[in-house]
Amino acid sequence: MNKHRRSLLQAIAAGSATTFMGPWAVNRAWAQAATKKPLVIGLTMDASGQYGASGGEERLGAMMAIKEFNEKGGVLGRTIEALHMDTETTPATGSRVAERMITRNECAFLVGALHSGVANAISQVAQKYGCVFLNTNSSSPTEAGKDCHRTKFVWDGNGTNFAHAIVKNAMKVNGKNWVLLTNDYVWGHNTSKATRAIVEANGGKIVEELLIPQNTRDFSAYLLKLQQIKPNVVAAAVGGDDIKALRKQVVQLKLNKSFAFINNQQDWPDVYGLGPEDIFGVFGTNWYYRLDLPGVKEFVEKYQKAYPGVQIKVPGNVYYNGYMATRELLRAVERAGSTNNIKVIKELENLKVSAKDRMQTYDAYMNPATHQMQQTIYMATYNDQPAEKDDIFKILTAATPQEAEDKDAAGACKLETYEATPTYEV
Repeated sequence: MNKHRRSLLQAIAAGSATTFMGPWAVNRAWAQAATKKPLVIGLTMDASGQYGASGGEERLGAMMAIKEFNEKGGVLGRTIEALHMDTETTPATGSRVAERMITRNECAFLVGALHSGVANAISQVAQKYGCVFLNTNSSSPTEAGKDCHRTKFVWDGNGTNFAHAIVKNAMKVNGKNWVLLTNDYVWGHNTSKATRAIVEANGGKIVEELLIPQNTRDFSAYLLKLQQIKPNVVAAAVGGDDIKALRKQVVQLKLNKSFAFINNQQDWPDVYGLGPEDIFGVFGTNWYYRLDLPGVKEFVEKYQKAYPGVQIKVPGNVYYNGYMATRELLRAVERAGSTNNIKVIKELENLKVSAKDRMQTYDAYMNPATHQMQQTIYMATYNDQPAEKDDIFKILTAATPQEAEDKDAAGACKLETYEATPTYEV
């Protein structure tokens, strides 16, 4: 028994407030076995609800990274096992899943999340136990702001990053009178708040904000209101199955011809399979499968070889984030030479990834003050000259991490100290 493990058990016996008291502490069967205990990663991803489609894609991305590590012997000589439970696009379910994975299933780390309310719920449980949690795809600015945690790392661009990359240009081209369409939950609210701030700072006006309940399928009342207002620009912070329905109804009423439309962030599973008319306006993304960059073609081929029967034939941003987050987590464990959570956290806080390794235009890095990955943010629109059937995005601009930075996040984020974070080693 090493010194760290002995100290851990002594702390448990003494009832330490900052040490995780759970089944990770001792597992005699594995301790006595010749084979090292597998490292279990909990995949906290939606399989149902508003973000069920995206949850499936980010899960495939995480599994690809795990497969690659297992093919070369795992990490620290241990094979990696994945345990998935449906978080149902529901914060209460996310909280229950995280609690179970940590306390009953002995998961060393948690990876996943799309809905920002779910991500926040998972992160509170993870921090309680000191479990490192990689939030792969939820994008509310609050995730790396007021709801940040020492154990949580945010992998996607957030609403403020995408607004910086899109809003100023849209104002110059389309006009200064804007309407906000806002999914009525934390991501929608904070993304629209970021858009409002940039519009107003540049002399524009938000003439109306329309709140869209989650799981809305009939948008007729909201579209009638838009016809009456006649804005220059409609800025939507609407995601998942909701944005699919909205796009189709906008086209049915030909409102895509009446005003400019921007969607703060457009996830690949939400538009894959839609026709060219449905992919109107401009929108943000952090990756595209036809970027002319090193490694992209090989990454796509690897996806297609591994998942030949899936509905989505080429990987998108959601899959990419799931893969990258899991890969960098496992690399951090290797660099730390340990599963000790504090050592892994410190490795992730100092993470720098070259543009080539990230398959993005610019180098990326983790902000140690907010635990958000700072990366290239792209503005895109529909591609009217596709090279193949699935080539539906045209990349218009690439903003550097510095240009897209959410400068308010650091002031809002108050990370727990290392000493106040429960420590464990699996």
